[in-house]
Amino acid sequence: MKTLEIAFVTETFPPEVNGVAMTIGRLVSGLRERGHRVSVVRPRQGEGDACGEHDMTVPGMPLPGYPGLRFGLPVGGRLKRHWHARRPDLVHVVTEGPLGWSAVAVARRLGIPVTSGYHTNFDRYSTHYGMGWMRPAVAAYLRTLHRRTQATLVPTAALAADLAGEGLSGVRVVGRGVDMTLFSPTRRDSALRDTWRVKADDPVCLYVGRIAPEKNLALVRKTFAAIRQRHPAARMVWVGDGPAAKQLAEEHPDHIFAGMRVGAELAAHYASADLFLFPSLTETYGNVVAEAMASGVPVVAYRSAAAAELIVDRENGVVASPGDEAAFVEASLWALALPERLPMLAAAAHATMLPRSWAAVVTAFERVACEAIAA
Repeated sequence: MKTLEIAFVTETFPPEVNGVAMTIGRLVSGLRERGHRVSVVRPRQGEGDACGEHDMTVPGMPLPGYPGLRFGLPVGGRLKRHWHARRPDLVHVVTEGPLGWSAVAVARRLGIPVTSGYHTNFDRYSTHYGMGWMRPAVAAYLRTLHRRTQATLVPTAALAADLAGEGLSGVRVVGRGVDMTLFSPTRRDSALRDTWRVKADDPVCLYVGRIAPEKNLALVRKTFAAIRQRHPAARMVWVGDGPAAKQLAEEHPDHIFAGMRVGAELAAHYASADLFLFPSLTETYGNVVAEAMASGVPVVAYRSAAAAELIVDRENGVVASPGDEAAFVEASLWALALPERLPMLAAAAHATMLPRSWAAVVTAFERVACEAIAA
């Protein structure tokens, strides 16, 4: 394959910690390792923020409810000059904020092929922040941007079918990978479990992700309360941060709040748990589901996004019909009902993830990029 010049435009990028940043960081690294010239346009992340020689940082504003994240301001003039000086073969717009809109507009004016990524169901988020009445308008805003690009890249076939059913053409499945070297059952740490004050056979339930209303965390609390009635020695561990973290910690002083963890520390928290509770219904994928399974931790989730693609019910995890809270609780209790059940599910979960490398995702992106450029 010939070397491509690709410009990524994104509101979030490592070292920021979230699923989109992690995914795009992996994709950019993988493309660069294959010899492609990849530049990144993104909001500045603070004082001393450094970027690559051909990258570009732009002004940004804090995202409401997420002070650690920023959306980029429209900078059409700067983008036009930047891409005149170093014209990319393809512009890939990751996020749909003002920066993304200006990038789509400039790329189209310059005749540069442009693709987009669908990473976040922002229309569903609105219902969790008292703005459900805005959901149709938000959905229309998102669809309009994606219709102006040659292809929209999504992580699952189910999401592709949903968007195609809403009239969005050019939807392509690229998928997501998982780092099987980092996320592994071998990371289980008895010393870490000792700090949680649990014995070898005491079940540890885990949640990893943003601690925010749209993640349906009330159901995690409800589920763990039911688990503890049957397993009094069970512990609940929360990894992550977000707008609901402080109140949640105040209401549950008996739970363990580990804060934000990355790298080997994050991997150890996964592998040292026994059951992963993930009731979110707003995900386009849910990288944490894949990371937990790779770590040998059975997942209880609704049958949507990554869980629908990866989990075979009661073989390598447990799923419930979306929105059925009673079934979610019952699924969690079922997983813990017999001593031999968790090890069986754990081994199967890890085995499921072995073929899912980031290399395959990079190859899929290359294929879509070449098609867009050739069109």
